[in-house]
Amino acid sequence: MAASSSVPLDAIVLADVAIVLVVGAVMVALGRRLHQPPVVAEIAAGLMLGPSLLGLLPGDLPALIFPPEARPALSALAQVGLALFMFLAGWELDLGRLRGRTGSVGSTAFLAMAVPFAVGAGAAALLYDSTAPDGVGADMFVLYMATAFSITAFPVLARIIRDRRLGHTRVGAMAMACAAAGDVVAWCVLVLVVALAGSGGTGGFFTVIALTAVYAAVMLLVVRPLLHRALRSAAGGPQERGVRLVLIVAGVLLSSYATSWIGIHAIFGAFAFGLVMPRTTEPRLHQQLAAPLEKTSSLLLPVFFVITGLSVDIGGLGVSGLLTLLVVLVAAVVGKYAGAAIPARLSGMSWRDAGAFGTLMNTRGLTEIVILGIGRELGLIGPDLFTMMVLMALVTTAMAGPLLRLLGVGDAAPLTVPEPPEPTTDSRKQAIGVN
Repeated sequence: MAASSSVPLDAIVLADVAIVLVVGAVMVALGRRLHQPPVVAEIAAGLMLGPSLLGLLPGDLPALIFPPEARPALSALAQVGLALFMFLAGWELDLGRLRGRTGSVGSTAFLAMAVPFAVGAGAAALLYDSTAPDGVGADMFVLYMATAFSITAFPVLARIIRDRRLGHTRVGAMAMACAAAGDVVAWCVLVLVVALAGSGGTGGFFTVIALTAVYAAVMLLVVRPLLHRALRSAAGGPQERGVRLVLIVAGVLLSSYATSWIGIHAIFGAFAFGLVMPRTTEPRLHQQLAAPLEKTSSLLLPVFFVITGLSVDIGGLGVSGLLTLLVVLVAAVVGKYAGAAIPARLSGMSWRDAGAFGTLMNTRGLTEIVILGIGRELGLIGPDLFTMMVLMALVTTAMAGPLLRLLGVGDAAPLTVPEPPEPTTDSRKQAIGVN
């Protein structure tokens, strides 16, 4: 499918997207049989279409199917899907869940973030000489890698908890609260890392930080009230909902542009726009607006995984690379379990529930891939370490389902929709507006 004079480039891009969607759908169906979340199957599909598997066949098929001249267009599509995903992740990350729980989850959340951060920093210091790109300072490398090791994929975690009916259990509630707190801290640290890496000096760093503070103030004091006013009512037909949807997507893209212009990467803008979205409006409105965005994002994100997979070459690691991969996996798993499961056990959980809590906090999924993409783009990690960290994200996320089943925690059976209750006289009056 290489570009030629007889095949326009846009046709090649369309065919590439079709291939990605079909392979992704097949892998998601297979992953469902293996009790794996869709993100695991989609990451695996992206790796399969890159040098790691398809590249092993004769003819350099990855370059033939996804020619270099088509990749910028594919990357642009992927960035739109990624921006929508990060917006939804920010919207789903309701910090109000932490209210009233600071005493019960504060120490656990701190350790669930701090211990893997420290273990990751130690592993990064150990790997610096052999894996860090030329010109990257040890402090920057260690800070970035420690953040990457400590992340928990909140959106993936939320879906695992929902699918296994853990939302109303102590394990599920604790995991959601700790992941929310930890991810906010991790993203803040990552903003500093990106600002340092892209500022070009101390003066540039403080300029970026000052502009970021102005951006945050505008989002909180101007954008958030305007969103409250625009979305305070769920009334209106499909046309009104369509206008709201257009405004939200435009806001996400403009916010992404703003943070990119500031120098802290576009995804932070999409995530921040999700954070300032109102959560006190009628729940039906959230469902009406989030559902089409989730569908659009799910169609475009497989392209992002393929773009990522084209930069991952497992076969190129060699024996020494596999040993380094083992160090990465051990540091990632041990750090999360030591920081989450042990404190949970000391707080009074049973060993089974503490193990389940550590398993949930160990999921990294797409959020980790996003952070790794930032590091690769900024030159903070090289191709081999990028490959290892992507594999770590895949393995730690794929571990969750089997380990939860082994521990006997949660119920993975499909959720049934309860029959709606018979309307009472009062509810009928409310439905037609009678007091």
